[in-house]
Amino acid sequence: MKGKSRLQCELAGYLKLGDAVIITDQDHRILDINGYYEQTTGYSRKSIIGFKAGFLKSGLTPLCTYTSLKNELRMGNPWSGVFTNRKKSGEIWHSSITITPIHLGDQWYFVGVFRELEQLKEGIYLSEKKRAETQRELLKVLAISCEIRDPGIEAHLLRVQNLTEQLVSVHNRRCQLELTKSYMNHIVHSSILHDIGKAEIPEGILYKPGPLSQYERKIIEMHPLMGSDILNKISREINNDVISSLEVAENIILHHHEKWDGTGYPHRLKGEEIPLEARIVAIVDVFDALTSRRPYKDSWSVERALSFINEQKGKHFDPSIVLSFLCCFNEKAAQKKGCEIVRSAEVKIVAFWIWSLTLGDEGLTILEKIR
Repeated sequence: MKGKSRLQCELAGYLKLGDAVIITDQDHRILDINGYYEQTTGYSRKSIIGFKAGFLKSGLTPLCTYTSLKNELRMGNPWSGVFTNRKKSGEIWHSSITITPIHLGDQWYFVGVFRELEQLKEGIYLSEKKRAETQRELLKVLAISCEIRDPGIEAHLLRVQNLTEQLVSVHNRRCQLELTKSYMNHIVHSSILHDIGKAEIPEGILYKPGPLSQYERKIIEMHPLMGSDILNKISREINNDVISSLEVAENIILHHHEKWDGTGYPHRLKGEEIPLEARIVAIVDVFDALTSRRPYKDSWSVERALSFINEQKGKHFDPSIVLSFLCCFNEKAAQKKGCEIVRSAEVKIVAFWIWSLTLGDEGLTILEKIR
């Protein structure tokens, strides 16, 4: 009776909160719940008092969540997290919960305050991991659907995405940029969209095997602007809780054909005026184009393509990112030293250097034809 009186006096005030509240003893047996908890779970107060709170488990909450919970409560600290439990009806519900240990006399009590995520008036709940996975897949579908006319485009897009992921990681480490994980993920996920504007280019120009006329070249050079327009139209219809900011994607689409020396298109940006994400994807896109067979060229060897890209640093490409790109082909050096000195990669370059210099004009011609 004394314990009940203490509960009523010291803890009962928590039951007046506007969220679902559950109070347990130190053995996690349920001492009381409030009306909001009854409404949320479907369990009446009388039916669950005396039961251990664990009977609500669904088996869907990660084990690490419970481990974290137990460790914090054992030390007398409050804990916050997300639970996936079952209502009386069997329906799954997700809740943001804070559990606070309270010491009264010689006893510990635990006050849990729940908020059902499905009932929030605005937005939806997605974990950061799930959001990233969802964004990656949606952008992939968008990119492929925009370029569905080319049966080989999916392989190209995935190669660009995978190599972008390597390059972003190596460049961040080598130059100690301290880029956030979220920003790097945005670059990787968005790289697959770089050429969605080509959906608006007539096939006769896009897949023309011979040289392009000046007029046709001007049409090709419109695809970054067309891609930006497509993205902006789509983004207005997308729930921002599912896909976060598309600014990085727009920068890549709009600027991946700009050149370090200012001779690119569509805006002739120069040097660091070009967004970092666009400078990164520019190298990856050209490399994959050079090493892939196209209607107007045979594929180049990796060494030949690396040599050409090295030659273009300071002209077409950001010199620092070129060095980082070479690191991607020297995994051992990248792991040991962050690729501060790319000796192995440079040996490959030198091995092909003398004869590759004779390919300069040919390489530039191919770059002009990369669609």
